[in-house]
Amino acid sequence: MAECLEAYFAGCWGPCRLAGLAFMFSVGILMQILGCALYNNWWPLLSALMYVMVPMPCLFFGGGSSSDFISMSGEGDWIDAAKFLTGFSAVGSIAIPAILHHAKLIEMGAMLLELLSFAILLCTVLLFQRVNQEDDYSWA
Repeated sequence: MAECLEAYFAGCWGPCRLAGLAFMFSVGILMQILGCALYNNWWPLLSALMYVMVPMPCLFFGGGSSSDFISMSGEGDWIDAAKFLTGFSAVGSIAIPAILHHAKLIEMGAMLLELLSFAILLCTVLLFQRVNQEDDYSWA
């Protein structure tokens, strides 16, 4: 009986991880939209443009493999350029709400919701990479 339950929960763990990541992504996007809608100001949605731009250097220059992109070895100038451009885009995701608040285009609450959205989406990406790299991850 205990072995049967253990096998059942082991088989359920894979889809539960995926559902958890989908939920985290949805909450991040919800915070992004709430940062705009609650303050009736859609300027903070500019940071969503950066969310689209963040993975582009990795897709174009990184070779499509996340293990090469995370490694510290200098295997080529294109991978280094992709790392730089990804970092630049990620900093832009934080800087846009801060600059908009400094220019008094958005309120403090909207900026905090945008930064919370960025933190949630960053945690989602990091957890996705961890789940993707685990050897014992299976859908059985």
